[in-house]
Amino acid sequence: MVGERSRAAETAALQIVRIPSPALVYRSHVAATPITRLSVVVLLALLGTACGPPVSVRRVSARQVGIELARSALNSNQPSVWSANVLYRWGLTERFEREPEASLVALRTHLDGWAANSTLFALAELSFLHAERSRRREHYLAAVVYAWAFLFPESPADRPEEFDPRLRIAADLYNRGLTRAFATPDGATVELRSGAYPLPFGTLNLEVDEASLVWANRQLFDFVPVAELEVRGLGARFRSAGIGAPLAASLRPLDASGEADFLFATMKLPVTALMRLDRPRGQVRDGQVASSLRVYSHYDVDGVEVGDLRVPLEAEPTATLAYTLTELESWNWEVRGFLRGDVISRQVEDPIAFIEPYRPGRIPVVFVHGTASNPGRWGNMVNVLSNNRRLRDRYQFWFFFFGSGNAIPYSAMRLRQALTDVVQRIDPEGRDPALQQMVVVGHSQGGLLARMTGISSGDRFWDTLSSRPIDELNVSEETRALLRKVFFFEPLPFVRRLIFLGTPHRGSFFAESRLITLVARFVQLPQTLGGAIGDLAQGNPDDLRFEPRRPALGSVYGMRPGSPLVEALDGTTLDPAIEAHSIIPILGDPPPQGQSDGVVDYESASIDGVVSELIIPRSGHSVQSNPLAIEEVRRILIEHADRVCEESGVACPRNIPRRDRPPAEPAESTAEEVP
Repeated sequence: MVGERSRAAETAALQIVRIPSPALVYRSHVAATPITRLSVVVLLALLGTACGPPVSVRRVSARQVGIELARSALNSNQPSVWSANVLYRWGLTERFEREPEASLVALRTHLDGWAANSTLFALAELSFLHAERSRRREHYLAAVVYAWAFLFPESPADRPEEFDPRLRIAADLYNRGLTRAFATPDGATVELRSGAYPLPFGTLNLEVDEASLVWANRQLFDFVPVAELEVRGLGARFRSAGIGAPLAASLRPLDASGEADFLFATMKLPVTALMRLDRPRGQVRDGQVASSLRVYSHYDVDGVEVGDLRVPLEAEPTATLAYTLTELESWNWEVRGFLRGDVISRQVEDPIAFIEPYRPGRIPVVFVHGTASNPGRWGNMVNVLSNNRRLRDRYQFWFFFFGSGNAIPYSAMRLRQALTDVVQRIDPEGRDPALQQMVVVGHSQGGLLARMTGISSGDRFWDTLSSRPIDELNVSEETRALLRKVFFFEPLPFVRRLIFLGTPHRGSFFAESRLITLVARFVQLPQTLGGAIGDLAQGNPDDLRFEPRRPALGSVYGMRPGSPLVEALDGTTLDPAIEAHSIIPILGDPPPQGQSDGVVDYESASIDGVVSELIIPRSGHSVQSNPLAIEEVRRILIEHADRVCEESGVACPRNIPRRDRPPAEPAESTAEEVP
């Protein structure tokens, strides 16, 4: 009875799965053994598995979905889903892994018809992927050619949809492919040369515009790819997304005039290399590709015309700035420049340096560093300000170098003299009114120098040195002339605004520490000043207000609370034509009274007569890199430029000429920047 029920169940099971073979149907007269029953169970299990659904779904995290959708040859060893679909469509998925070049040849047979866009994109990405694996230039160049043909077809009707995600990937394939195609074997630089270059399907004939390799009377060379550089030390990274290979170019003066335009000697220029193809899809089919390559300066051009399209250029201004700052010689001058007063004057002919050539119509912002520092310490601030669309085309940024151990009045004289000289040299006929709206930004000791561009000295500073009138001194006329320039001065007529950051207007308690006092003893004054002080002491020993055998004239002594210099400076007021602002860091939270930044007390940094005073809480003395301080400087500069524009029509956004467009057209950038 039990056996009959078992056989019936087995027979029913076989009928359910509809096995047609009579040999597999149990007959009533065949005895069912345990082995046969086990075989049936195993067979049913196998048949059940085979007949399960071949398609299934599984819920994954949104993050995993994003990773899959963002995957491409640019960030992985696999193609994007769009290229994978093309391989699947033509049955090439497995073959591409085994025979990538043969698969690419096969894909080229599908360049015409409704699948042209998808095929071009896949050819661009798969060529780049194969180039990454094989490191062969011809495949990088093929990726560039295919990507351009996908992005800029001859007919506007063939353009991808505006929100097609492949557009950005194709642009990056073009940009990185162009960089890799012309990279030197070690990848350190890019060589841009005319010539015939082999392609997997033909030849690329390239013509490099040699004229574009000259900028501001300088030859561009040593093109360094910067898109893939890791930037450290700068809080923000700004990129201009677009088309082209972003590079940093070194500069070599073409003649003597190029050596006297105040640019940093080690400056790197952010540029973009763009290779154009006319009739790209037709040339791709023909196999003979004619192209032209031109280099564009990020300071001059932010976009180009491709057919009827205005296309932004890819640029890496922050990475280029970081590269420039890395190679600054002045990093070696911070300590030496503090201890030896003549070091910097011997190293640089001009103590003022620009980060780009002078442009009429832009207001100068002059950055003055602090003690044992250098212009590179302004990197974070300049990075933000120079990439701000409301400032970039209205200001030009200058930097002042000085030996920070020197006597403060002497360094202030050097600043006044340098600014006067620069203005005279770049605008001898006084035609640029923007130069008359200068802003000087000083950090720490640099703030004291900045302040001394906007005050009248009278005889108060001279009185800290001698009780005898300068005209009655028993000194050489050369000494008298130098002492007069150092200790007697009037406000600079072109300075209109001052910004003080952590400035010890009434001295710094840090200057009184034993360690700093010990270090100050080793400071050597410049020979010119030292000689003048010696001449003064020798001819007027009874009129001196300092110890001639050990004159305490260096900056450390001048910044001590209660020093004669501090007392003299505290008694001055700014010229009414100049507006000033204070940015004061404190280590704790407000209120600031009784607090310091570790170097300067709040009571020393805070002065009357300023238009605004901003307290930066929980900040040390190096406040010039603090984002809140940078934002305040940005606010002040926008306010200043807007007022200048309103009152005199200078530095208005639409009044800045650009070499690539009419002066009246606004210079908008597509950079990821501060608004």
